[in-house]
Amino acid sequence: MSNDASNPPPAELPAEIVSGWWQPFGDYLALERRYSAYTVRNYRQAFEDFYRWLAANELAARGFDGLGTRDTRDFVIEAQRRYGRRTLHNHVSGLRSFYKYWLRHGRVSRNPFLGVPLPKLEKRLPKFLTEEQMVRLLAGPAKLLQNESIDAFTAHRDRLVMELLYGGGLRVSELVALTYGDVDTDAGLARVLGKGRKERLCPLGKVATALLVKFKTDFARHTGPNSPVVVTEDHRPMPVRQVQLLLKKYLALAELPMDLTPHKLRHSYATHLLNAGADLRLVQELLGHAQLATTQVYTHVSVARLKEIYAKAHPRA
Repeated sequence: MSNDASNPPPAELPAEIVSGWWQPFGDYLALERRYSAYTVRNYRQAFEDFYRWLAANELAARGFDGLGTRDTRDFVIEAQRRYGRRTLHNHVSGLRSFYKYWLRHGRVSRNPFLGVPLPKLEKRLPKFLTEEQMVRLLAGPAKLLQNESIDAFTAHRDRLVMELLYGGGLRVSELVALTYGDVDTDAGLARVLGKGRKERLCPLGKVATALLVKFKTDFARHTGPNSPVVVTEDHRPMPVRQVQLLLKKYLALAELPMDLTPHKLRHSYATHLLNAGADLRLVQELLGHAQLATTQVYTHVSVARLKEIYAKAHPRA
């Protein structure tokens, strides 16, 4: 729906604010810290939102160095009406980083976002598919091929996409960036570049590896070291959005919740590994998590299995 007079688009920031304050910080995030384009975009949104709030409250004239904790606290209180708690935490994290950067460069004398209270985050457990549900989901391309709803290229490509997300625990951004030079099919390993440009090795599993070899042999047009593994029908690199839509199609076919995303296949990967007795630190390495606490969120699904093992093995059970 187009914008109307009652819902105008956000005002553009002054060019000197963008070039003088945002651009050096944005370049630092992308080039030195090697943050993803998604993170840089979110931090820019936080910066723009904050500046518009300053302008609306007649605080912009003070400059970024003229603000105190009371001002940033007022901003957080007001922002709670517009954003969910997790988004607000991410925005404040970006603004803290912004001030930290300019503090190092001597353009501000303090970081007014340090110590600003934030609403408590609700603990959200990751959604995942059961093993039986994964079987139903992965069977979708073969079903559509059988009734001639899709061609062989699409069926094999779609199955490969889902198998790599689930079998390798890849992020969708890692999947679309994967090239044939990144994959050792003999060893069944993929070398991926994750968050923060950190490299890790991902076992793909026999099924995903076999599918990749077949797709490369029978369907791929370009198979050089720099050629993407996952491609569109015209053999171009597949965008993230197309992967998301692809999954929606097969979720509907398998009568599974439509709010599941490609990242939920990664959740399922981690959950099923832990259910099968995998070590938590090993799963941390496979997922590419910097902190063990990030991986521990998956352990909730293993409680039932732990109780079952206890009941069978412990003399007092």
